[in-house]
Amino acid sequence: MKRNREQFKRLFRLFLTGVLVLIQTIIFASIWLKNYNENIVLPFVERGNWFIYALYALLLITFLHSFDGIKYGRYRKSNIIISQCLAILFTVFFSYLVIVLLSAGFVTVIPLLILTAISIAISFVFTIIADFIFGKVFTAKKTVIIYDAYSPEVFIEKLKLRKDKFSLKQIVNVSEGIDKLEEAIKSAQGVILYDIHAEMRNKLLKICFENDIRAYATTKISDVLVRGAECIHLFDTPLLLYRNNGMTIEQKFVKRAMDIVVSLLMLIIASPFMIISAIAIKLCDGGPIFFRQKRATINGKVFEIHKFRTMIVNAEKDGTPLPAIDNDPRVTPVGKILRASRLDELPQLFDILVGNMSLVGPRPERIEHVEAYTKEVPEFQYRLKVKGGLTGYAQLYGKYNTPPYDKLQLDLMYIQNYSLLLDLKLILMTVKIMFMKESTDGFESKEK
Repeated sequence: MKRNREQFKRLFRLFLTGVLVLIQTIIFASIWLKNYNENIVLPFVERGNWFIYALYALLLITFLHSFDGIKYGRYRKSNIIISQCLAILFTVFFSYLVIVLLSAGFVTVIPLLILTAISIAISFVFTIIADFIFGKVFTAKKTVIIYDAYSPEVFIEKLKLRKDKFSLKQIVNVSEGIDKLEEAIKSAQGVILYDIHAEMRNKLLKICFENDIRAYATTKISDVLVRGAECIHLFDTPLLLYRNNGMTIEQKFVKRAMDIVVSLLMLIIASPFMIISAIAIKLCDGGPIFFRQKRATINGKVFEIHKFRTMIVNAEKDGTPLPAIDNDPRVTPVGKILRASRLDELPQLFDILVGNMSLVGPRPERIEHVEAYTKEVPEFQYRLKVKGGLTGYAQLYGKYNTPPYDKLQLDLMYIQNYSLLLDLKLILMTVKIMFMKESTDGFESKEK
């Protein structure tokens, strides 16, 4: 019965999304009719009003999807609430632009501010209730972890953070034999294959498929490369085409054009914050405003990245790289604020404008780190197939202390699946990640 219930998860999410969007659109309709419709150049009667309602609903659905604000049961409540709040803010902002165009002039924003407050409050309550119902209907899966040579201890610690999704029942090593493994799989609702070699993983995946059991598998670099392959046919023989040549000329042109336009726009918008930040840094200790450091980008090209200085002068006296740690004593009082708000990253917009970086791409690493990581993981150099970026897959879905191998896989997922829409989504997700502390964790201090 529980397995059959799993089939309705997506349908239930769609139902919850529909209810939320309907409620929010009804509130907007009330605000529109009372405060804006009569003030536009040609007030709408019926069809025009329905078009405005539909436009608002479409905008809301688009931003909810872009910020992952409708994935109940997959993300934590706090994550979903932040996503929905951002979706509401973006939707109201663009709705106001439409109203201004229809009114042929600026109109009062107060009713929309009231709408925003009400919508966020409803979203907060709705998410709490929806998450509770979701947890009761779709309980945590009884999960089995199957592993090979490497211990899954660190992974299990991560798993414990999502007890709402996974109930760890058993941990089995592949050395116990295929019969024991099949027995463990059939007794579970979910199976996690942790770093299993290809031959054994294929056998276990087939067992899961035959028994309709959900399977998760940690990825290898070859898996990520497969995701970017194109499926073609040679007569009746299916083939996977791996182009392995990075972006096309058209994609490079569009990406560079977007980098120039967006970075210029963001520099104009952010200029007041940049001026205030520069003054604050100078007043704090009288040292230089900018921090410069050599980084590696596409094809191993070296350039100097620019950031607002957040640490004391000569934080690395002997030139030896010292990674940031939690509560790093080298960070200045102003630097703490700049780091927490991500304002220290703003000067990189100049690096993007001149072409040394892109808005989206693998994070350009220090030369020393590239050399060290490449010795540890030779494939780490694959990240240099595209230009380094201000934001990207690894920056959004990883942490500051994400291991090099995992960081590489995240960046390869972006490189192998590049599209303009993906870039736009990652840019929007960057706004969301600014409100989430997890991504700013430093390396744990050895003294702790």
